[in-house]
Amino acid sequence: MAISEKLHAVGRPLLEAQLAHPTVVGIGRGDLPEPVFRSWLEQDYLFLLDYVRVFARLAWQAPGEHLGDLVDLAHTTFHDELSLHRTMSAEFGADLDGARKGPACAAYTSFLLESAGSYAEGLAALYPCMWGYSMLGRKLAENPPAEPRYRAWVDTYADPGFAALAVRIAEMIDEAGPEPARAEALFAEGMAHELAFWDVP
Repeated sequence: MAISEKLHAVGRPLLEAQLAHPTVVGIGRGDLPEPVFRSWLEQDYLFLLDYVRVFARLAWQAPGEHLGDLVDLAHTTFHDELSLHRTMSAEFGADLDGARKGPACAAYTSFLLESAGSYAEGLAALYPCMWGYSMLGRKLAENPPAEPRYRAWVDTYADPGFAALAVRIAEMIDEAGPEPARAEALFAEGMAHELAFWDVP
């Protein structure tokens, strides 16, 4: 079994826990109270800024055949995903300029930036975000919310292009060959951070 497949097995229980989380359930129904989603958007914006830094740190260490992958991910996250995020945040009145990291965001980004000191381990640590959101988007899209703003969020992460990025990271993990037990521990820790992130301040 490939390392990425083992990570999926580790992650599925925590993915189910995310799907059952009240914040995710509210997004899926389209009735999450706006102040909750506004707070989440502010935290996620700060998270994404550091996620770009994680990609950049890994790109510095990447083998030649994957340098472009990580540079592209950093570019796409910074220019495309953050642009969409700003548009959605404006619709909910989020204060991105005044936002400050809550405990969950600070803990998660610190974990990712530290893990990115190792190429193979950094990939395993960041994979929960890519894989988890792709799976969440796909699942929520089976019965998407009627509310257009929440539907737009679901559509973003249900997009086949986003799923393809997650698959690419999985391939890179398998090629990098991190020590399996260490990769599983980092992936499980990342998934735990993902779950905690839904507990918005």
